[in-house]
Amino acid sequence: MEILSFQVFPSILVGCVYLAGAYLLAVGPARKRFGWSSEPVSRWRVASYLGAVALIFFSLNGPLHDWSDHYLFSAHMVQHMLLMLIMPPFLIMGLPPWLIRKALEVTWIFRAARALTHPAVAFTAYNVTFIAWHFPEMYNWALMDHTVHIVQHFMFMAVSVMMWWPVIDPVPELRRIPTGPLLMVYIFAFGIPGTVVSAFITLSDQVFYTWYEAAPRITALSPLEDQRLGGLIMWIPGMLIFWIAITAVFFRWTKDEYRQWKEDPEGRPTVESYP
Repeated sequence: MEILSFQVFPSILVGCVYLAGAYLLAVGPARKRFGWSSEPVSRWRVASYLGAVALIFFSLNGPLHDWSDHYLFSAHMVQHMLLMLIMPPFLIMGLPPWLIRKALEVTWIFRAARALTHPAVAFTAYNVTFIAWHFPEMYNWALMDHTVHIVQHFMFMAVSVMMWWPVIDPVPELRRIPTGPLLMVYIFAFGIPGTVVSAFITLSDQVFYTWYEAAPRITALSPLEDQRLGGLIMWIPGMLIFWIAITAVFFRWTKDEYRQWKEDPEGRPTVESYP
């Protein structure tokens, strides 16, 4: 297998074409034909969604996929970060609120969405999935069986969308945590289990993932050094993304507070209002 080959898997290609095509149809011709919304979808929102689909395509095809599956644990961690921490928020931000509300008109979809995006459910599903698949037995199983690997990646993307949904908060109908300190704590808490797993992998003197120990070396890194690099990629950039999200929520919260303060001058606190 060539290191820089670009292999495209038909299932990934079909899935990405479907995701992009269905979206463009919904926000374009279908929106006008069925009168779902009078306002066109902004370019940045379309770019956000299509960018997320592109991340899925290039993460699961081409050199990154080959390096992840056959050579480097560190490349696999880059792939997982793209699918779990970067792709989902862009995918959600690309969905116009009117399209989400249209889907929520179907009773079972609304009930399922309310359940799956509940912070406690999302927190549990994300961290249990993340931790379970990083046990050596589970991780090596996915690498040895392509079908299991597909299931693993699908689970990663699904629980990540669940986790990011309350953070992006695209529609109030599914809101459980208001923008503010509690939402920032929610984001911070999500990073704790991943940090523990990352630290354990990084600081270990033992190679956990035997698949990569037996893999051909395409870099100067030993299997243990490659494992430590992968752990660091999960640890440092991974936590940085969570801190960026916390910062974004903080500024969104202060912006909302300032707008409410401006719109309600009569409600401004005075010195006399404090005890």
